[in-house]
Amino acid sequence: MPDILILDQISKQFDQTSVINHLSFEVEEGEIFGLLGPNGAGKTTLVNIITGLLDASAGAVTLFGNYAPGDAYARANIGLASQSLALYEDLTAIENLQFFGRMQGLTGGNLDAAVKQALAGVGLTDKADQRVKHFSGGMKRRLNLAVAILHQPKLLILDEPTVGVDPQSRNAIMESILHLRDQGHTIIYTTHYMEEVEKLCDRVAIMDKGQLIALDSVNGLLQAHGDNYHIRYSQDNQIHNTETDNPLATIRELLESEQPADISSLSVQSPTLEQVFLNLTGHQLRDG
Repeated sequence: MPDILILDQISKQFDQTSVINHLSFEVEEGEIFGLLGPNGAGKTTLVNIITGLLDASAGAVTLFGNYAPGDAYARANIGLASQSLALYEDLTAIENLQFFGRMQGLTGGNLDAAVKQALAGVGLTDKADQRVKHFSGGMKRRLNLAVAILHQPKLLILDEPTVGVDPQSRNAIMESILHLRDQGHTIIYTTHYMEEVEKLCDRVAIMDKGQLIALDSVNGLLQAHGDNYHIRYSQDNQIHNTETDNPLATIRELLESEQPADISSLSVQSPTLEQVFLNLTGHQLRDG
C-alpha cells in the first residue's frame, strides 16, 4: 500500500518549550494508525500540524504523495473530528450536517445523500430532527464524527473521539470506525485508552513527551516490549503463580503432571499495552 502521510523529522516549539521532537513515521493507505500517549504527549499538536492548523518548527509533512498540509487538495481530502466539539447546539443533527456540508462544497442531491449516509454511519438516523442541545455527550461525539466524514475524505483524523462518552456510545463509535476502514478510509486515531487501540488499530505509534517511543502492530509491541504471560492456578488448596513466554507449553506441563485433577482453577493474564508503555517510559500511561 502507498503512504498517505509521511512525517520527516517533525519538531514543534512554543516559545522555548519543545512539544514535538524530531518525529518521523509513515501512515499507509487503508490502515487505522493509532497515536497512543498520555495527555500532554503531543498528539493533538501533531494532528494540528498534519491538518495545517499549525506550522511545524522543523521537518516536512507530505500528504497523498506530494502535497503539503496547506494545499487545497490536501485540505479537501482530510476529515478531522477534533477533541473540541464543532457543533451548533440550537440546530438539529441534520441542520448541523447540512450547514457543514455546504461549507465543504456539497449542494443539492449530493448534500442530501451525504447527510443521510453520515447519519446512518454513526447510528443517528432516528435522531436527525432532534436539537443537539438535547443530545448526550456520546451522541454529540458521534455527530462530530459524522461531520468529519460528510465529504468522504481519504484521510480521517480522530482526536480522542471517545473522551467522556458512555460505554454504549464508545462501542458505537468504534464500530463506525471499523466500518469506515472497511470502506477504504485511512484513519489516524489518537487516544490514551489501551482497549481502543487493541480493538481498532493496525499499527500503533507510542508517544511520550513529544517523542516517538515505539511503532509496530499491537502484537509486535507486546512481543518486543511486553512482560511474560502470568499464569495463576490453584492446586492442593494452594495458589501458585508463574510467568512464561509460552503459556500453552506451561499449561500442558501442568495438565500432564502427576496430579492434574488437583488443579481446581487456572487463569492466564496476557501481556498488556499498559505494561509495554511502562517498560518503555518508566511510568503509567494515565500518569502522563
